[in-house]
Amino acid sequence: MKFRRHRTESSSLRLNLTPLIDTVFLLLIFFMMTTTFNRQSELQIQLPETESEQIPEDAVQPIRILINKKGEMAINSWETALVNDTLQTISMALEKAAGTEESPSLLISADAFAPHQAVMRALEAAQTLGYNRIGFEAEQPSQ
Repeated sequence: MKFRRHRTESSSLRLNLTPLIDTVFLLLIFFMMTTTFNRQSELQIQLPETESEQIPEDAVQPIRILINKKGEMAINSWETALVNDTLQTISMALEKAAGTEESPSLLISADAFAPHQAVMRALEAAQTLGYNRIGFEAEQPSQ
Protein backbone atom coordinates (compact mmCIF):
# COMPACT_ATOMS: atom_id res chain seq x y z
CA MET A 1 0.00 0.00 0.00
CA LYS A 2 1.45 3.37 -0.97
CA PHE A 3 0.69 6.41 1.17
CA ARG A 4 0.73 9.81 -0.36
CA ARG A 5 1.53 13.03 1.32
CA HIS A 6 -1.14 15.62 1.43
CA ARG A 7 0.19 18.89 0.19
CA THR A 8 -1.49 22.01 1.22
CA GLU A 9 -1.83 24.91 -1.06
CA SER A 10 -0.69 27.35 1.63
CA SER A 11 2.92 26.12 1.67
CA SER A 12 4.06 29.43 0.22
CA LEU A 13 2.56 31.29 3.19
CA ARG A 14 4.97 29.90 5.81
CA LEU A 15 6.35 32.41 8.24
CA ASN A 16 10.07 32.28 8.94
CA LEU A 17 10.49 32.60 12.74
CA THR A 18 14.28 32.89 12.85
CA PRO A 19 14.46 36.71 12.49
CA LEU A 20 11.68 37.06 15.06
CA ILE A 21 13.53 34.89 17.61
CA ASP A 22 16.76 36.82 16.97
CA THR A 23 14.98 40.10 17.57
CA VAL A 24 13.41 38.85 20.81
CA PHE A 25 16.80 37.67 22.11
CA LEU A 26 18.42 41.00 21.23
CA LEU A 27 15.67 42.87 23.07
CA LEU A 28 16.06 40.56 26.06
CA ILE A 29 19.82 41.16 26.18
CA PHE A 30 19.31 44.91 25.79
CA PHE A 31 16.87 45.10 28.70
CA MET A 32 19.02 42.87 30.89
CA MET A 33 22.07 45.07 30.33
CA THR A 34 20.32 48.41 30.84
CA THR A 35 18.20 47.51 33.86
CA THR A 36 19.12 49.27 37.08
CA PHE A 37 18.49 47.61 40.38
CA ASN A 38 17.56 49.64 43.40
CA ARG A 39 19.18 48.66 46.66
CA GLN A 40 16.17 49.15 48.90
CA SER A 41 15.95 45.44 49.55
CA GLU A 42 19.28 45.27 51.41
CA LEU A 43 19.05 44.19 55.01
CA GLN A 44 19.67 46.78 57.66
CA ILE A 45 21.52 44.94 60.42
CA GLN A 46 23.30 45.99 63.55
CA LEU A 47 26.18 43.75 64.51
CA PRO A 48 26.45 42.59 68.13
CA GLU A 49 29.16 43.93 70.39
CA THR A 50 31.36 41.63 72.44
CA GLU A 51 34.24 41.99 74.80
CA SER A 52 37.21 39.89 73.81
CA GLU A 53 38.74 37.39 76.17
CA GLN A 54 42.41 36.91 76.82
CA ILE A 55 43.93 33.93 75.04
CA PRO A 56 45.30 31.45 77.60
CA GLU A 57 49.09 31.19 77.75
CA ASP A 58 49.06 27.45 77.03
CA ALA A 59 46.86 27.81 73.92
CA VAL A 60 48.41 27.17 70.52
CA GLN A 61 49.52 30.53 69.20
CA PRO A 62 48.59 31.36 65.60
CA ILE A 63 51.17 32.14 62.94
CA ARG A 64 51.25 35.89 62.50
CA ILE A 65 51.78 37.43 59.08
CA LEU A 66 52.93 41.01 59.71
CA ILE A 67 52.54 43.58 56.92
CA ASN A 68 53.74 47.17 57.29
CA LYS A 69 52.51 50.21 55.39
CA LYS A 70 55.19 49.72 52.70
CA GLY A 71 53.92 46.19 52.00
CA GLU A 72 56.93 44.47 53.55
CA MET A 73 56.13 41.19 55.29
CA ALA A 74 57.40 39.13 58.19
CA ILE A 75 56.33 35.92 59.90
CA ASN A 76 55.71 36.06 63.69
CA SER A 77 58.19 38.91 64.33
CA TRP A 78 60.10 41.53 62.39
CA GLU A 79 63.30 39.63 63.18
CA THR A 80 62.19 37.11 60.53
CA ALA A 81 61.33 39.62 57.81
CA LEU A 82 60.88 38.13 54.35
CA VAL A 83 63.41 38.93 51.63
CA ASN A 84 60.70 39.71 49.08
CA ASP A 85 56.94 39.46 48.83
CA THR A 86 56.60 36.87 46.09
CA LEU A 87 54.07 34.10 46.48
CA GLN A 88 56.76 31.44 46.62
CA THR A 89 58.70 33.20 49.40
CA ILE A 90 55.59 33.68 51.53
CA SER A 91 54.52 30.07 51.01
CA MET A 92 57.92 28.72 52.01
CA ALA A 93 58.01 30.90 55.13
CA LEU A 94 54.51 29.79 56.15
CA GLU A 95 55.40 26.12 55.65
CA LYS A 96 58.53 26.57 57.77
CA ALA A 97 56.59 28.34 60.52
CA ALA A 98 53.82 25.71 60.50
CA GLY A 99 56.26 22.84 60.90
CA THR A 100 54.35 19.56 61.18
CA GLU A 101 50.97 21.18 61.86
CA GLU A 102 48.56 20.41 58.99
CA SER A 103 46.20 23.37 59.21
CA PRO A 104 47.58 26.05 61.51
CA SER A 105 45.74 29.19 62.50
CA LEU A 106 46.94 32.28 60.67
CA LEU A 107 46.56 35.83 61.89
CA ILE A 108 47.16 38.66 59.43
CA SER A 109 48.35 41.82 61.18
CA ALA A 110 48.39 44.49 58.50
CA ASP A 111 48.96 48.20 58.94
CA ALA A 112 45.88 50.32 58.26
CA PHE A 113 47.66 51.82 55.27
CA ALA A 114 49.18 48.57 53.98
CA PRO A 115 48.72 47.95 50.25
CA HIS A 116 45.75 45.76 49.44
CA GLN A 117 47.95 43.70 47.11
CA ALA A 118 50.20 42.62 49.99
CA VAL A 119 47.24 41.36 52.04
CA MET A 120 45.81 39.53 49.01
CA ARG A 121 49.19 37.90 48.33
CA ALA A 122 49.33 36.64 51.93
CA LEU A 123 45.80 35.24 51.59
CA GLU A 124 46.70 33.59 48.28
CA ALA A 125 49.78 31.95 49.82
CA ALA A 126 47.64 30.57 52.64
CA GLN A 127 45.08 29.29 50.14
CA THR A 128 47.67 27.51 48.01
CA LEU A 129 48.95 25.73 51.12
CA GLY A 130 45.41 24.71 52.08
CA TYR A 131 45.28 26.76 55.28
CA ASN A 132 41.69 27.81 55.90
CA ARG A 133 41.77 29.10 59.48
CA ILE A 134 42.63 32.75 58.85
CA GLY A 135 41.87 35.80 60.96
CA PHE A 136 42.64 39.50 60.85
CA GLU A 137 44.09 41.32 63.82
CA ALA A 138 42.76 44.72 64.80
CA GLU A 139 43.05 47.07 67.72
CA GLN A 140 40.20 47.90 69.99
CA PRO A 141 39.28 51.57 69.83
CA SER A 142 40.43 53.63 72.80
CA GLN A 143 37.59 54.64 75.07
